[in-house]
Amino acid sequence: MRPLLAAAGALALLCGCAERQDSATYCIQTPGKVWGVAPLPAGATATCPESPTVREEVRSGSTRLEQYELSGWQPEPVLRALQAGGFRILSRVPDDGIQDAAVLIRQAGSQDEQVTYVADRMNGNTLVSITARGEH
Repeated sequence: MRPLLAAAGALALLCGCAERQDSATYCIQTPGKVWGVAPLPAGATATCPESPTVREEVRSGSTRLEQYELSGWQPEPVLRALQAGGFRILSRVPDDGIQDAAVLIRQAGSQDEQVTYVADRMNGNTLVSITARGEH
């Protein structure tokens, strides 16, 4: 009976993953959290690219990506959430009112985790993308 329960549990996990991969927020690893380390800032909405290529890269684990939309030009809330989650800025391109970008790093177990943060002005709003190679 136990092997049957284990198989059913594994199948449920796979089905949940498949559902997430097919949803509009397939790239968000932990819903309600930025990069799984801090609560989603007020006013930020999780989103993911519609690109089949990006979807496949995320699904295969070769790329990790999270995206958030905010109304108006607000590059700071998601960046502050990453910092609250233990990331520190390694390098930064100053906010010019059109784009804000940074490379952040944090100690994750025995190795460092590095992410790239880019906030772009899109139609008067902010689109934030956080990326890293492979799954972390």
